[in-house]
Order: sequence, then structure tokens, then C-alpha cells
Amino acid sequence: MSGWGPRPGGFDATVPNIARMYDYYLGGKDHYEADRIRAEEAVAADPTLVNLIKENRAFLGRAVRYLVEQGIDQFLDIGTGLPTQQNVHQIAHSVNPGARVVYVDYDEQVVAHGRALLARSAHTEMIQADLRRPRELLDRVEAKRLLDFSKPVALLLVATLHFVPDEDDPAGIMTELRDALAPGSHLTLTHASADGIPDVVAKVVEVYKKTSAPGTPRTNDQVTGLFGDFPLVDPGLVWAPLWRPERPVSPEDAVRTWFYAGIGRKP
Repeated sequence: MSGWGPRPGGFDATVPNIARMYDYYLGGKDHYEADRIRAEEAVAADPTLVNLIKENRAFLGRAVRYLVEQGIDQFLDIGTGLPTQQNVHQIAHSVNPGARVVYVDYDEQVVAHGRALLARSAHTEMIQADLRRPRELLDRVEAKRLLDFSKPVALLLVATLHFVPDEDDPAGIMTELRDALAPGSHLTLTHASADGIPDVVAKVVEVYKKTSAPGTPRTNDQVTGLFGDFPLVDPGLVWAPLWRPERPVSPEDAVRTWFYAGIGRKP
């Protein structure tokens, strides 16, 4: 979960950073006072926000395990955010130790932390690239030769695309990324939406306007459109806790987690 705003002029601990705020929500230690203050404002706007973030991570775990079970052994995780517990490579390697994972982020701090974490791994790589320049991003990934785009790849954009504003053409970005994938590849998304509890989401959006990357919630139809012609696997695009849950989840609780989640497969 990282931002894709204007190119940063350098590290600035006084500007609330969405990757560090996300780390704070998850109980990490890589954050500063400005991040904590803004994160607490967001929690005041939605007291269930921390649970939402945890449900988003829980979906990621279920999704990666599902993908490995489908025979996927290549993962491209864009907008990964600061390293935390149960990252994609850890989940994938618990099922298939040979799975290869490339992380991509724009934030210099995220990339530095990721490279330190992955320094001893032969099956993982961290790359700094800009999602808004998908061809350049793909070229950098291909140059590392860790992923083979002639074979199925799992493309992950988890809690990322709502930080890409409409003027940066998220639909066009996704078209270019999808076109680069081989048949049998999977696209995994989570995305903020105001469909369920618009008043609450609007308050959180206001808080994020004062961070490194404001957010743009989108409707079910808009998020579905990001999958293009990739058919969604069962149960389709749903609130994150309802995607193949491992415990009973009520519809009322699910809608409080105002992130849509889904996986599509390229025919």
C-alpha cells in the first residue's frame, strides 16, 4: 500500500506517508509522529479502520494460497508497502518454496526496507518503479529475469489502485499490465469503495487528502472494469471478508470493510 503522487524530492518525516501509516495500523515500527497523527485522525473518522486493514491483509493471504494451489509460481506485487508480517513471498513459500516474487513500489523508503529484508533470498526481488508508467515498470521487471512473462503470472495490486487518481488513467494502466500477461495469469485486486458506507468513507478520504497520496474510492462497476476481459473467479468481486472466508462473516460486518476484493483469470 504505497502512494503514486508527484515524484518526491527526498525523505520528509513531516509529511504523512501512506505506507508508514499502513505500517502503524498493523502495529509496525516504521513510522513517525506525522504519520501517527494522521493515522489516528483516520481511525477517528472510521473506528473500524484498523480491522479493515487487517481484513485486507487476511484476504491477501487467502488469495496467495489460492493462486499457488492453482499452479502459479510467479508473483508480481505492485504497491507492496513497507515489509510486515506474512508478505507475499512468505505466504507463497510456505506452500511452494520455489515460487518467485517481484515486489514493485515507488516509495524510496519502502524499496530500501524491502531490499534489506530480501537481501538473502534468491527467489525474490524489490524494484523501484512508477505504476503510472506501466511499460517502463514491466521493462524493469523483465530486466531482472526473475519472472517469465510467457508463462502465467499472478499480478497483485492490493490496496494500491485507489491511490491512482482518474487523471492518471488507471483503466489505461491496467490495460497495459493485463496485455503483458500470458493466458492463465491471474489479477488480484483490492480497492476502496464508498458503495456501502459513503458517509464514513468520505470522512476518511478527507483525512487522506492531507497525506502523501489522496485516495479515490470507486464503485463496484468501476473496479470490475479494471479486470477488463478477465473472468472473475468465484465468488466474484465482493467485500474483502467475503472472498472465500475461513470463518463465518455477516453481510453487516463485511460492508464495514469497505474494500472490494477479487481475482480474475486471463483466458
